[in-house]
Amino acid sequence: MPSRVLILGIGNLLWADEGFGVRVAQTLQRDYVFPENVTVMDGGTQGLALIPYVQESDVLIIADAVDFGLAPASLVEARDEDVPAYLHSGKTSLHQVSFQEVLALCKLMGQGPEQLYLVGVQPVDMKDYGGSLTPEVKAQLQPAINRILAACLELGLPAQPKTEQDDAADALDMARYERHRPSAEEACRVGDARFLPG
Repeated sequence: MPSRVLILGIGNLLWADEGFGVRVAQTLQRDYVFPENVTVMDGGTQGLALIPYVQESDVLIIADAVDFGLAPASLVEARDEDVPAYLHSGKTSLHQVSFQEVLALCKLMGQGPEQLYLVGVQPVDMKDYGGSLTPEVKAQLQPAINRILAACLELGLPAQPKTEQDDAADALDMARYERHRPSAEEACRVGDARFLPG
């Protein structure tokens, strides 16, 4: 049984489906209790700042939106040596390159996870600035969570559903975020045409 497991959601909530990994991590934190040696973390777009956390893990489980070149909203799993190859595939955000570097640097230093596991989704839209997940990608949240829970069970580290929810208001809660998002008329979602060529 591994001594330290890190479940890491990476991505950017401000770019529609790019926020998938973060939403997975938030849901796991909100709805489940894990054994003490399992940490669930919203890694956001921290890139190289994640090195210490990755170095301390024996098993790293990653949730992310990755361009696999598949049909939109496809869910994909990868393990061990296949994970860096997927993370290198046609990504349009800066965090992906730097997270691949995180894994490479940890390997060079001889510190880091012995096992890697990626649950990724093929994004539908990553250009809707300030947008939430598209309906197709949102529908993959629970299937992705189920795969991560199954991976933890396989490691002998089952999660338990929380019996009570935290009443604290979370400013980043997806439903709240969607309710309070300004309309396209109130806030431009694709950039200001006055400053963009063409």
